[in-house]
Amino acid sequence: MESRRQRKIARVIRDSVSCTIHTRLSDPRITGLVSVTEVSVSPDVKNATVYLSIFGVNETEHKLTFAAIEHAAGPIQAALGKDLPGRACPHLTFEPDTKMKNTLRTLTLIEEARQEFEDNDDRRQTDEAFGDEPDDADNRENP
Repeated sequence: MESRRQRKIARVIRDSVSCTIHTRLSDPRITGLVSVTEVSVSPDVKNATVYLSIFGVNETEHKLTFAAIEHAAGPIQAALGKDLPGRACPHLTFEPDTKMKNTLRTLTLIEEARQEFEDNDDRRQTDEAFGDEPDDADNRENP
């Protein structure tokens, strides 16, 4: 369970990293929309993991953008040191956030299943309206 201190520091880190990526980095490899989705701070506040979601780019550009952000860890860390009150500044580690991608994939699968169910239901209703028997193997007699 995170302490109140960890949550406050995580919030400052999230805001600072997001601001730094959007306003202070001018790397042309950073494309698409980069979002800091979550920050996890260790109990001793010496380390923090920053989860990033990158939208609107293909897989190659996604990897280039993530590599550029990892390459800019020094300037991001320096900006965080100025924004974070206190003596110690946590060491940042960047990780891709796959939660959003997994959620979108799950929603796509649900939509495909719903569409398939509706198509089967429409076909059955059409067959019943015209007096056709369902085309199931269970309803056929063996020759």
